[in-house]
Amino acid sequence: MGKDNNLKGWLYLLPAILFLGFFMVYPLIDVFVYSFEEGYNSASQTFFGVGLYNYSYVLHDTYFLQALKNTFILVIITVPLSTGIALLISVGLNSIKPLKNLFQTVYFLPYVTNTLAVGLVFMILFKKTAYTDGLINLMLAWFKRGPIDFIDGPYWAKMFVLCFYTIWVVMPFKILILTSALAGVNQDYYNAAKVDGTSAFRIFRRITLPMISPMIFYLVITGFIGAFKAYSDAVALFGTNLNAAGMNTIVGYVYDMLYGDSGGYPSYASAAAIILFAVVFTITLINLSISKKNVHY
Repeated sequence: MGKDNNLKGWLYLLPAILFLGFFMVYPLIDVFVYSFEEGYNSASQTFFGVGLYNYSYVLHDTYFLQALKNTFILVIITVPLSTGIALLISVGLNSIKPLKNLFQTVYFLPYVTNTLAVGLVFMILFKKTAYTDGLINLMLAWFKRGPIDFIDGPYWAKMFVLCFYTIWVVMPFKILILTSALAGVNQDYYNAAKVDGTSAFRIFRRITLPMISPMIFYLVITGFIGAFKAYSDAVALFGTNLNAAGMNTIVGYVYDMLYGDSGGYPSYASAAAIILFAVVFTITLINLSISKKNVHY
């Protein structure tokens, strides 16, 4: 009977295994092989050597190093900030009973709005043109500051807009997840703490955070992965020529090596993709090890 159940289980899993194998495992292996093939030509399916030259080229390419820097700054700033802000907003929403559903809907709207449309709005807010300095610069003028060209100006200004935009886009999903997690916390814990006269901050630190820590950990992991895969956000703000703007990301670099103006180099693109995979995999393992001590299931 046990063997029959195991066989049925594997049969149920077979479609998913085949799907994941064909669309995820096989492409990953294929990219890994391409990354070692020097001078690979996709048209003729030929290459002139096997080695680590592709990795050496990518790691010494100034465009890749800039993309790596941009991606790491984006990850380090946006993941903690978006998660922390989403947590504060979710706690606030959870304590508001009237119009709670309305506020949840309002906060969730940016998530279902087209990314490029939101990017266009941000360009209008921040872009300095010959006709206008943009709404943000008009606000800065009230404090005798600016104007600052956030889209075509200094690097720090462009990175600020990109981080701001990324946080704006990802925060609604995090608010939805955390609000649901807070709604699932057993109220008996809160009632017992209030009877003992526990302060609100201590209740938040000792009850709320531990009870929703699995969801926070999930958002941190997916946030890291999503930030490392950022590309469309930068395109929405700075256009398709991200190298000229100095705002390319690792995924953008891979795309450029395949299809951009400098495209036609699948070996370099594969090497960059494997480097990205290694970075994301390593950080995920670090997060998993940290979670064993801080996440309460």
